[in-house]
Amino acid sequence: MSKTKIENKKKILFITGTRADYGKMKSLMKEVEADPAFSCYIYVSGMHLIEVLGNTYKEVLKDNYRHVSIAFGLANTRNMSYDLGDVIRDLTGFVMKNRPDMIVVHGDRIDALAGAVVGALNNIIVAHIEGGELSGTIDDSIRHAISKFAHIHMVSNDEAAGRLIQLGEEQKNIHIIGSPDIDIMMSPSLPSLDEVKERYEIPFDKYAILMYHPVTTEYEDLSGNIKQVVDAVIASGRKYVVIYPNNDLGYELILNEYRRFRGNRLFRLFPSLRFEHFLTLLKNADFMVGNSSGGIREANIYGIPSIDVGTRQQGRYTTEVNKNIQHVTESKQDIMDAIGKVDEHRHRSSTYGDGNSTARFMELVRNPALWEIDLQKRFIDFNR
Repeated sequence: MSKTKIENKKKILFITGTRADYGKMKSLMKEVEADPAFSCYIYVSGMHLIEVLGNTYKEVLKDNYRHVSIAFGLANTRNMSYDLGDVIRDLTGFVMKNRPDMIVVHGDRIDALAGAVVGALNNIIVAHIEGGELSGTIDDSIRHAISKFAHIHMVSNDEAAGRLIQLGEEQKNIHIIGSPDIDIMMSPSLPSLDEVKERYEIPFDKYAILMYHPVTTEYEDLSGNIKQVVDAVIASGRKYVVIYPNNDLGYELILNEYRRFRGNRLFRLFPSLRFEHFLTLLKNADFMVGNSSGGIREANIYGIPSIDVGTRQQGRYTTEVNKNIQHVTESKQDIMDAIGKVDEHRHRSSTYGDGNSTARFMELVRNPALWEIDLQKRFIDFNR
């Protein structure tokens, strides 16, 4: 693809607050970093800075970008509104010092919301990746709020684009690029399964993956719900790679329950895994269980059976289309019944892209017209 010359080197700032959004945006960051028309800046916050969850900021540093800022001074109070304000305060100082031309945010985390607010209030172009999607928690509200602050929308599919139009966004500013993590998922350079097992000392020939996150709107039920999940996977007698939850309210309740896995040879627990290594494990897993978006999207793309537990991913799929997914409540028996049926759910389908998201992203940012976007947003009535 030919590169369109852009006058003046543009600074593109990526905000990453979790291992998940870093995996989603990593291919974009690397391409921006390699393009002489741009300077890539990365602001690292949130879950990346929590020691018990793996200090995953180190994974960003290992990728050797030129301009990385680790926001070590941020609070981690487990109060999302307080922590949001703290990120906005710190990020404002960073933005005033470095003056980016664009801020790129992903998904539905408070770090992304902070980036969108800071960008919009300081007349900086905000590009939102994977807006217009649905989930069953407060994440929905956060994601849609980010979309209302964003100037440019880079979405996964037609359905997401349609929802943004319902939110009053201008169609000309909505671009379907697919999900960027698929670019990495389809890469021939993923590590081999043997390499991953050796690195993480995983002795299993066959295994499943467990990832379960807090549902912030169901905090009062979390202890009982995660107990049912742990009861089920222990009773199943299967082998599991268990990955710690994200840093939403209540994650410590999940970690407390995971103590029951200690000393059990059927379980290997990890605060975090490098994204490419996680993908290799998922690609070769018997199934995935929990309530992570990985069980909805990445498992679907690889055709890996997935057991979606509870309400966290409500609205993001239908089992008629996503036939690899079984939906169950937080019930030990329901989960065990689903585990017994996983081999009936090996089905691959994807409406999230074809592995060319990075090229589409770069085509957009290399177009001088993108940088002339009107920062004064206007609401487009749905019936026009």
